[in-house]
Amino acid sequence: MPEKSLTPSAPAGDAAPGDPSPPGADPRRWRALFFIALAQLMVVLDATIVNIALPSAQHDLGISDGNREWVITAYSLAFGALLLFGGRIADLWGRNRTFIVGLLGFAAASALGGAAVNEAMLFGARALQGMFGALLAPASLSLLSVLFTDMRERAKAFGIYGAIAGGGAAIGLLLGGVLTEYLDWRWTFYVNIPFAAIAAAGALALIREPAEARNRSSLDIPGVILSSLGLAALVYGFSRASESGWGDGLTITMFVATGVLLLAFVAVEARVKAPLLPLRVVADRNRGGAYLSLGIAIIAMFGLFLFLTFYLQVVLDYSPLLTGVAFLPMVVGMIFGSTQIGTRLMVKLPPRLLMVPGFLVAALAMLMLTQLSLDTDYWTLIMPAQVLLGLGMGTAFMPATILATSRVAPTDSGIASAMVNTSQQVGGAIGTALLNTIAASATTSYLASHAAEATSDPAAQLLQLESMVHGFTTAIWWAFGILLLAAALAGVLINSRAPGDQQPGADAGAGEADEPRDAVPVFAH
Repeated sequence: MPEKSLTPSAPAGDAAPGDPSPPGADPRRWRALFFIALAQLMVVLDATIVNIALPSAQHDLGISDGNREWVITAYSLAFGALLLFGGRIADLWGRNRTFIVGLLGFAAASALGGAAVNEAMLFGARALQGMFGALLAPASLSLLSVLFTDMRERAKAFGIYGAIAGGGAAIGLLLGGVLTEYLDWRWTFYVNIPFAAIAAAGALALIREPAEARNRSSLDIPGVILSSLGLAALVYGFSRASESGWGDGLTITMFVATGVLLLAFVAVEARVKAPLLPLRVVADRNRGGAYLSLGIAIIAMFGLFLFLTFYLQVVLDYSPLLTGVAFLPMVVGMIFGSTQIGTRLMVKLPPRLLMVPGFLVAALAMLMLTQLSLDTDYWTLIMPAQVLLGLGMGTAFMPATILATSRVAPTDSGIASAMVNTSQQVGGAIGTALLNTIAASATTSYLASHAAEATSDPAAQLLQLESMVHGFTTAIWWAFGILLLAAALAGVLINSRAPGDQQPGADAGAGEADEPRDAVPVFAH
């Protein structure tokens, strides 16, 4: 079966923002990109910026050790559970309207969190942030899909977007350290308000999505309920596992409930006339491969953020601010990999020829980090590894994101974008829980086997640090293997050609609204 390219080939001279625009393109799209990217930065950095401020907030509000995890869990639960709903709302209600409502709601929730006087108020604010973030994230990504239809322009736009999305977590660590150290933990919430206000003003002034991109079908209420409950159970199950272990009764119950609810969701989506998630969106071999490999790669990346943060602060005794600065090489590498390598080669090479090498370079960085010790030098090991990790992930993420949102009807772009966010959110939850459990188990085993060596207090303290580093490196070995798996899946599942290899007469932009003729089951060979 001949393959279609992702989008129609670009007219000559349409490759750069300063060049003549493709026919019918919105002349304000490049200015709009700035505000869309700003909103995405706010959502992504919020996932980590609060982590740095958590000890201070816990002390000020009297939050118990047992409850402090809810500052993180309340956000991730609401965000992960409602992403598919948010993506479909963007399709039905309009992406720009959903984008603006998400921004304003996120700002209001951030103001509530900054003004929190007790733990309940803070937890509620975090849940509201997650809810409005679930509207905002898929709306922003799908706006790019409908505003940038030329492949060369889309590659540039997604390169910028991907660099910001990928580097936002590390930027959050830096900004969280600055705000906590020099102002107050409440400013990790208040900082979102100007971000949201600027992005909303820009969206109102500049963004006009095409009228034909609106989906006029009804909302699939059973699908909303089943998907939201299933994803909430999945995210909470992994969060619970990281705290209470995989054998905990509630953890097992959550995973069983996840299986039942998501199987019921698939059964409903296959039958209803206007499904929340049309199965054609995920059944395409290339999109399914992109969702799967992205989610698996995120498992490794989120686990590393956790371990490297603790390593720098506990073992090397870095301050929160210095820890944030130490992550900047990764951000620089990701920006370069996404905007220079990925963007320039996306229109010349098949996506898997960028994704597979990108994941392998990131795996090499993980292999380097398995050599961490008590006295590892930052400049000779950690910094180069971070640069390689950023380059690899940036190079791989940009084509993966384009592939995951391409060849869908404009009326389904919101839900396709939501699937990108969902794969990343679920991957992050799995990565934090799975790798944290592996690290904790390795740490405990190391302590038990070397306990006889701790004959004094200094020796016991040294053993604690050694066991912690052993736990980290053990988990990083797993992250190395996970990135190899992501590379293998991208190489096996993704077979889309480079945009420039489009067959004459191919209609790459159509076909999926009614009958996806080229849709191939994800695991078909």
